[in-house]
Amino acid sequence: MVFGLSRRVVFRLLVVLVASGVPAVARAGDEKVQIGWLSQAVKRSLPLSYLDQPPPDEGLQGARLGIADNDTTGRFTGQSFAFTEAIVPEDGDVAEGLRDLAAKGIRLVVTDLAAPELLSAAGMPEASEITFFDAGTADDRLRGTDCRANILHLLPSRAMLADALVQYLVAKRWQELLLVVGHADGDREFAGDIRHAALKFQAHIVEEKPWTFVPGARRTDTGHFAIQAEVARFTQGISYDVLVVADEAGEFGDDLSYRTFAPRPVTGTQGLVPSAWARPHEQWGATQLQQRFLRQAGRWMTDRDYGAWMAVRAIGEAATRSKSAEPAAIVSFIRSDRFELAAYKGARLSFRSWDGQLRQPVLLADPRSLVSVSPQPGFLHQFSELDTLGVDKPETKCRMG
Repeated sequence: MVFGLSRRVVFRLLVVLVASGVPAVARAGDEKVQIGWLSQAVKRSLPLSYLDQPPPDEGLQGARLGIADNDTTGRFTGQSFAFTEAIVPEDGDVAEGLRDLAAKGIRLVVTDLAAPELLSAAGMPEASEITFFDAGTADDRLRGTDCRANILHLLPSRAMLADALVQYLVAKRWQELLLVVGHADGDREFAGDIRHAALKFQAHIVEEKPWTFVPGARRTDTGHFAIQAEVARFTQGISYDVLVVADEAGEFGDDLSYRTFAPRPVTGTQGLVPSAWARPHEQWGATQLQQRFLRQAGRWMTDRDYGAWMAVRAIGEAATRSKSAEPAAIVSFIRSDRFELAAYKGARLSFRSWDGQLRQPVLLADPRSLVSVSPQPGFLHQFSELDTLGVDKPETKCRMG
């Protein structure tokens, strides 16, 4: 306590001073926390809709904002944060990028690599003292059979997303589900998680159907009629409450709404979508983060931006609380019961000890509205209601040792 004021009030006053440009402390003796960024350029296929062009700096902009936020706090704690970016070309060697970071003494690496490249990097000899903050994957296997002791996961797994969605549908008593599945591996994994969530929360999948229709010239004058007729035929004769779609690449999911034979809502990877972050999210001070990101990047924050921001902020929070710039001390604090991360979701987030997953609420939103946030009221857990989402400790297949 300072003159009767709580630490939280004092901190808020200090933030106001920073925003007003008042200098706080000299930075000559700052402890420097080194954070690396490791990613690989990927060839992005154009989406079916021109409304959603993929940003080339997705993820990286979130990390940069996290560094700026860390530096704001660091002005008062005598800490500064150095950020080194290693972006490997599309045909480049991820291992070389990691070696460059390791040679510079960087032991805290935020990354949005795909699962195969992340596992390969984490298994390198140079990675033995490095902790990776995975801000780009939702793969269940990285939290399960392929988990690694030196990887922490920021984004919700597909199992968490499926549980969050099915909890909401059960709470609404929309329990009869038609599941439509795409051809990609991620689609099949998400569909499997929906099946598991339906069993866990007592929903019922009345039918599961693969999507095989390939429209011809969808942008011709009559292309929408062909899709409309196919979706109506595809859903005819089935009694269900909600259509759940698994189509992560967006190849057909957006074509299902308003075209089904019976008037039914669409949810899953399109329609009402479970996600880590959402453009319409404004609660718990989220508008502040949305505005700061929009000013910096000139676009809206995506899930990967949010995951990278959380990764950098987790490092910053641990450095502040542990009063150390040493990577080992920072990681030890992050993995401890004392760690909490405030991330504009109305809950304090922390990492699960059994698989390195960040436990967190999941947003349920369409493009213009935040509809709900899971876990839903009434879904209880003996330790944390956040652990009703995803793989709980008794059922984990992760064996990190």
